[in-house]
This record gives sequence, structure tokens and C-alpha cells, in this order.
Amino acid sequence: MRWFPALFLLLGWANMTMGDDEYPRAGLLMEPKELAAAAGKVVILDARPQPNYAELHIQGARCADHQEWSAAFGEGDDPAGWSRRIGALGIDADTPVVVYDENRQKDAARIWWILRYWGVKDVRLLNGGWQAWFAARPGFGSGTPVPPQAKDFQAQPVAEKLATKAELLRSLDSQSLQIVDARSEAEHCGLEPLKNKRAGAIPGAKLLEWDDLLQEGSGRFKPAAELKQLFADAGIDLNKPTATHCQGGGRAAVMAFGMELMGAEQVSNYYKSWGEWGNDDDTPIEVPPRPASDNRAQP
Repeated sequence: MRWFPALFLLLGWANMTMGDDEYPRAGLLMEPKELAAAAGKVVILDARPQPNYAELHIQGARCADHQEWSAAFGEGDDPAGWSRRIGALGIDADTPVVVYDENRQKDAARIWWILRYWGVKDVRLLNGGWQAWFAARPGFGSGTPVPPQAKDFQAQPVAEKLATKAELLRSLDSQSLQIVDARSEAEHCGLEPLKNKRAGAIPGAKLLEWDDLLQEGSGRFKPAAELKQLFADAGIDLNKPTATHCQGGGRAAVMAFGMELMGAEQVSNYYKSWGEWGNDDDTPIEVPPRPASDNRAQP
């Protein structure tokens, strides 16, 4: 059973020799029974909206409203603000944290990535999220708990986790970065522009839809062998420095998590994503054809 001993807290999960049925960094995930057994030893963050949290949550969990965090991240240049926000949750750089949501990991992964960006070393996702915990029923809480004792957290950005437009533009010439598009195929192929001025793809980007990493109808990640095949089929090299992107950083965070789960060590999130790239008249765009074998309805 995966566990939280000190040996694992600082990347002890990485790159062990494992079979195809095991994730190379299995310690990035926790199962509900494992989390229940770790009660009191970890900080549990609920990434759902505050009303959902107040109605019912995992016993002992603290609220980290995804919408609030998403809006607050901005340029990733407010260490003082994030020191207060994260420290107020009783978290410092060495606190083990587990995050969950009810949105197929998309919201929890954003919180996971933001915490990692600001220097919290050991952050994990609850495999299956709120739905898995609710089904297992280890214990619940409701209402607004007593605020935890704040910690003196000094947020320090881990710059290599955040990709920028300038870096991606440079990489188009140097091929120094592998770009992975976590959006839908319709967005990637320019068929679904959303509210962007332009639609299409960053030239050379590899497409793998974020929710292809998850089992259908749940927030559980697919088995390691299936993920390995998915990445291979998409032409994604887990050993190459990579920047993931989507529309606004959330789906890209799921992709970054999935790649790290499968052993990738150099993964950044182009957090501004297509919301920036597709609305800048000076960024290059290509419009890949939709595969002829794709019989799904056009948007």
C-alpha cells in the first residue's frame, strides 16, 4: 500500500523499475482507504465550490475553492499573496497535501499545480475524487470548521513549472520543447473557437485530450499500461521537456499530472494557454485536419 513515510515525501516516488501495471510515480495518487488511514497526517484540500464544501465534505478537509484560486493566480507573480493564502490553510513547503474535486480531476489538478508552482513539495490527488470517497464512505464533515492554525509559508515560484508565450515561441524554432495540447480535438482542429479571436493549434503541438487519461464516467486515472499506450499513440515522449496547454490552464494541469504520474520529469504548464495564444494576432497558428476516421458529430 502506498503511504506517507518520510522516505517518500521528497520525490522518493520517482523512476523506480516497475511493471506495466504500476505507475512510475504512484505516490502522486492516493486511494480513499489510504487517505482515511492517513487522517491527521496530511492536509486534505477540497477544491469544490464553497457551498458544496459546506454541505458535505471529507472529514477534516479544508476548503480551497477552485474558482477563487483560478482567478487569483494571474501572472504567477504574487508570492506575498500566495504565502498568505496557502499558509492560512496550515500548509508550508513540507506539508503533505491531498486534493480532491468532483470535476474529473480538472479542478483538483489546477490546485495541485498551483501548490507545486509555489513550492509545496508533496502534493497528491485523490484517485476518483469526491465520488470515490462518497462511495467508500470512510467519513464526512459539514458546515464551516474551525480555521486551522496558520503556518509561516514563504511562497517561492518554481519557474520551470510555468511556461510562457515567449518560451513557446522560441521553442518553435529550436524544438527545445514538446508542446502537448490537452484541449478537445474540435478545438485543436479549429472547429470550436470558443470565445477566442482565432482557432486552431500551436504549430507542431501533439494532441491528447485531457479526459482521455481518465476512466470513463469517473475521476480515476486509467491503468499505467493504458496511459503509456495513450502517450505513445499521440507521439508524446515522456522523456522530453514538455509544455502542456489548454484554454486556461486547468485541463493542461491534468495533462501535466498524468505525464508526471507516468514518470516525466520536465513538464511545465503554459497556464495562459489558448486564452492568450489564440487572441494574439502575432502568434503562429496551424489548423490541423480532423482525422477522416473520426466519426464523432461535428460541433
